[in-house]
This record gives sequence, C-alpha cells and structure tokens, in this order.
Amino acid sequence: MTILILFLSFFLLMFLGVPLFAVMGIAPLVPKLINPTLNYNMMAMIRWGVGGADSTPILAIPMFILAGVIMSRGGISKKLFDVFAYFIGKRKAGLPCAAIITALFYGAISGSGVATAAAVGSMTIPLLMELGYDGKFCAAMVATAGGLGVIIPPSIPFVFYGMMTGESVGNMFTAGVLPGILIAVSLMVYAYIYCNKKGEDKEKIYAMVDALRSKGLFLVFKESFWAIMSPVIILGGIYSGIVTPTEAATVSVFYSIFVSVFIYKTVEKNEVGKLLRESIAQYAPMILILALAMAFARTLTVLKAPIIIGEFVSAKLGSKIVFLLAVNLLMFMLGMFMDTGPAVVILAPILAPVGAMLGVDPIHLGVIMVANLAVGMVTPPFGLNLFISAPLANEPVSVVSKSVLPFIFTFMIALMIITFVPDVSMLLVNMMK
Repeated sequence: MTILILFLSFFLLMFLGVPLFAVMGIAPLVPKLINPTLNYNMMAMIRWGVGGADSTPILAIPMFILAGVIMSRGGISKKLFDVFAYFIGKRKAGLPCAAIITALFYGAISGSGVATAAAVGSMTIPLLMELGYDGKFCAAMVATAGGLGVIIPPSIPFVFYGMMTGESVGNMFTAGVLPGILIAVSLMVYAYIYCNKKGEDKEKIYAMVDALRSKGLFLVFKESFWAIMSPVIILGGIYSGIVTPTEAATVSVFYSIFVSVFIYKTVEKNEVGKLLRESIAQYAPMILILALAMAFARTLTVLKAPIIIGEFVSAKLGSKIVFLLAVNLLMFMLGMFMDTGPAVVILAPILAPVGAMLGVDPIHLGVIMVANLAVGMVTPPFGLNLFISAPLANEPVSVVSKSVLPFIFTFMIALMIITFVPDVSMLLVNMMK
C-alpha cells in the first residue's frame, strides 16, 4: 500500500503540472505523512541526494556537456558532414543519409540527444532545404537522428544507468554501438524510401557536391580529420583501457578546446569562459533533478519496492517476452513526459533486478530502456528534439510532429530487433570479456 501511495502521489503531481524536481522531492514525503513509522525522513532524503550526486562517475556528464558545447560552436558537425557528403552526396538520398551519419558521429562526441539535434540540425536543415528538400521532412529526420546521441557511446544516460545499477559504464558504452548503428541504418532506409517517392532536385544537389569535390579528397579529409578523430580518441581510450569514461570525458574537453581554438580557429580563446558558463547553465538544472531522482530511487529501495514489484511482475507476467514488451511500453510512454536522465535514475534500480529474475541481462535492459527514451525525445506532445528542429525549418512543432511519425515507426522496428535479439547489444560486450 505504501508503494502504491508513493506512485499515485508521483503521477498525480505530474498530472497537476508540478515541476519534475519538486515532484521527486514531495512524492516520497506523502507516505511518510500518512505513516510516520516509515524508516526515512526529509534529512535522510537530503543526504541521499547529496551523496548520490557527489560521485566520480557523474563528473563525466558535465565534461561531455562542455565538450559538446565547444565542438558545436567550433563547427565540428559541418566538418563531419562534408566528408560524408563527399562520398555519398550524389547517391539517392545521399545528403539526408549524410546528415544521419553526421548525427551518429556527433553523438559519439556529445553524449546528448539534444546537443546532437541542435548541432547537426542548425547546419544541415537550412542546407538541405536550400537543395530542395521539404522542411518538415528535414526537421523530423534530424530530430529523430538526434536520439542517436543517447544511444551511441559516450551516452550520458548510460552513465546514469551504470551508477544506479552498478554495471560497468564501459560495458554500457560498448553495448550501445551496434544498436546505434542499427537505428541509424533504419532511419537511412526510410530516408531512401522517402526520397525515391518524392524525388530530389538533382541539379542543385550535384552542383553542391561538385563544389565540395572540387576541393579534392585530400583537402576535404584534411579539414575533417580532427573532427573524425574526436570519437576515435574518446572511445578508443575507453575501450583500450587507457582511460576510464570519466577521464575520457575530461580528455574530450581538452581535445575540443585544442581543435576548435588552435586547429580550426572557429572559437576565440576569450570565448572559452563564456562556453563554460553556458555548459554550467545546462548542467545545473540537470544535477538538481538528478540529486532528487537519486533520493527518490533510494526511498524506493528503503521501501523494498524493487523486491515487491519484482515478485508481483514475476507472478503476474511470469514471462521474459511479456516483461520486455511491458518495459518497452512503459519507457515509451514515460519518454513522452520525462527526460532520459531522471527516468533512468528512478526506474533502473527497479527494473534491473526484476529483469535479472526473468533472465534479462542488465546491460541489455539498459540499452532497451535508453533506446525507448530516445524515441520519446521526438514523440508528441513533449518531444524535446521537435522543439529544437522545427524552428530551424521555420515550421510549427505540430506540423513536424506529423512528419516524424514514419521515422518513429522505423525507429520502433529497430527497437524490437534490439529487444528480442540480445546479441545486437551483447555481442561486442561478450567479445571484449
């Protein structure tokens, strides 16, 4: 009954429009008011929140945010796009596919879906529209591809999941590689189908690609080399064991400053401080929500919610397949209303033990959870990436929401494969053991 009261309070407060950070701080106090004998209080929640936020792994998050801000201002996404457009620009749907691949690579730098959508969208959406592509299609494609930023490593939600479940963050990063590639390929397949059906302005496209190719492969590659090396250095350092994910995040900051300030010279030295303040402004609300979410999750543990819910699910569902379908449905719906970080922090400690009881590997489950939440980033009514990409195409969010539906459907097909073919997530993890 206590757990039921807690969750009813949580969803009622959300329904009433109470800010998320306040919901997570108030909801656990409702059962305490009803039953003062419960083994926690407000002071305990404050200690749990501060203690949870004061950890070494969490330092990776502000570092990846800062690196993403610097590289976004440094025009890294343009350098990446050019090299992909050089090779596939003249093929059917070549430039839309180049934009999706750029999002894939940029996600391997920023670790954020929002940052990926903003950086890639601000550069590719106006360009693609100039070349004759429909603005609604461009905005929907970039918004969906932005979700790759939380799946392809280094992923900030994977850091959260590792913290809350005790799983290796490095293993989580490894597990996200093939699912991220699968989703990117799925989006490119739909982009091809769309362009084949609607047609393309080949004259404009060929003129743009010819101008790019006139520079020569060596010059294009030379200009893009340092951008391409960003994910290679970050991920290579983690997978080789040279650095931990947190250390890799710090390396990414110094690398982004070095490349943007001294190589490409797209960021002035005196701008670095301003970009630091900008990243702090992004991280400050996140760490407040994270601290409260961790206190909320600890409250669930004290109330033995994972055990009670696990026993209930095992008795009522009793099937691994049904459990996975239920997780997909739950995370898909939650992703419409809640950011990936808090959702992972709250639900990972509950779902991971339940999944383990039914034979679901916790790492595989983490990939499923985060991939579903990535879909939520473009799902109406509160898909955050839609609010980023739609203005870039000068289109209302409501209009772009309709154009994003085929991309969501394509994404969901890839998600079902990830869910029911565990090797997509676990193959590289098992190979590296």
